[in-house]
Amino acid sequence: MRYDDMVAAARREITEVTPSQLVDLARSGALVVDVRESGERDQGAIADSIFISRGLLEGAVATAITDQDVPVVVYCASGARSALAAQTLMAMGYRNVASLAGGFDAWKSAGLEWGPPEGLTSEQRTRYDRHINLPAIGEKGQERLLDSKVAVVGVGGLGSPVAMYLAAAGVGTLGLIDDDTVDATNLQRQVAHNVNRIGQAKVDSGRATIDGLNPDVKVRTYRTRLTADNVLDLLTGYDVVVDGSDNFPTRYLVNDASLHLRTPVIHGSIFRFEGQVSVFDPYSGPCYRCLFRQPPPAELAPNCAEAGVLGVLPGIIGSIQAVETIKMLLEIGEPLVGRLLTYDALSQESSILNLNRDAGCPACGPAEPPELVDYDAACRATR
Repeated sequence: MRYDDMVAAARREITEVTPSQLVDLARSGALVVDVRESGERDQGAIADSIFISRGLLEGAVATAITDQDVPVVVYCASGARSALAAQTLMAMGYRNVASLAGGFDAWKSAGLEWGPPEGLTSEQRTRYDRHINLPAIGEKGQERLLDSKVAVVGVGGLGSPVAMYLAAAGVGTLGLIDDDTVDATNLQRQVAHNVNRIGQAKVDSGRATIDGLNPDVKVRTYRTRLTADNVLDLLTGYDVVVDGSDNFPTRYLVNDASLHLRTPVIHGSIFRFEGQVSVFDPYSGPCYRCLFRQPPPAELAPNCAEAGVLGVLPGIIGSIQAVETIKMLLEIGEPLVGRLLTYDALSQESSILNLNRDAGCPACGPAEPPELVDYDAACRATR
């Protein structure tokens, strides 16, 4: 069947509305969906319209419009593609669908209000195209990532892949917290740094890497170690905290601060050939101290310099932390809340352990969050 015949057949099955009728429908709560291509949308759009290009409609609309009874009006440039789109939506079960007769051209000719499209720019749609094509993310999800703020504690083995992948994903603001400088021994695993930055502050090296990766991302750097005196000031305002630290005192302090701020923590740790990841969502699941009440003595907590670590292992664990961060920011999937993922690189085996909140936990058990203290420096791993 020729395209014109397909459009004509669709128009016999659907309802078409005029621009003035669309104004009334939108005021009454109808959703307006723009099914043009991104290049067309860049030239202008109807205010508050949802952008789902015609080629992605079947895969993306169920996430964008969950209620199949809500009134929906689709539009394109001239009304042909939107007629076919309306027909498709009706076949998918949407019960109150119409197409804008004459499309965006008719809207403009009627002298009705339009302007630059809200949301992503054309360049951003190109950059994040693979995200936008995912029904669970889409353009709205990508906008949400760009509006998100994540603090990364430690710009070392774990913090490097976390920061780089979150930057590539378009998380709009990253806070990098680390007081250390780049050392030659870091380069076996800390991929945010390079030989030209030996001696440079890790937060500055990390910022340079992110700046070269994605100019959309704002990087805040804090060249300091977290302490009981500064932890709340440094972590306030972030949606998620990623703990990539390499010492127990910092892990415990981040945990306790998260209970004060009610900010989720994406935990990761590595040791030789093994790694762990969990998500500690304050008061919704267990916290770090539900698992490990107190820091271990120094002799039971060797660091990477003493015990060694497989160079690619932090890339694996850090990437999983980045995935969990995005899931928490977008509220998609099943984050590792109340679960601990363990990974063994030598056997290539992983497992998930179910965790429960400990009613007797000294941190999240009481009604009030714990007092913030600096934990025993003897437990702090040396670098």
